[in-house]
Amino acid sequence: MTVYIDPPTWPGHGRLWSHLISDVSFDELHAFAERLGAPRRAFERDHYDVPSERYRDAVGLGAVEVGSKELLRRLTDAGLRRPKHR
Repeated sequence: MTVYIDPPTWPGHGRLWSHLISDVSFDELHAFAERLGAPRRAFERDHYDVPSERYRDAVGLGAVEVGSKELLRRLTDAGLRRPKHR
């Protein structure tokens, strides 16, 4: 199981957020998010939004730290990217 997380640099609702993805399947991503304690409402099309205070928890559970461009590349290459316009 490999999931990836980018740095918490995305602002929203007075916080900074990371994106958590899988390059294998959404089932893998949902299982990891459940272990992390992320609510299902944090899932947005193809990723989970993870608040900055949970970033280290995700890494501690095995999420691999990558930059935002690398995260997007892995998601796209896996065929799991779901852009807003679709």
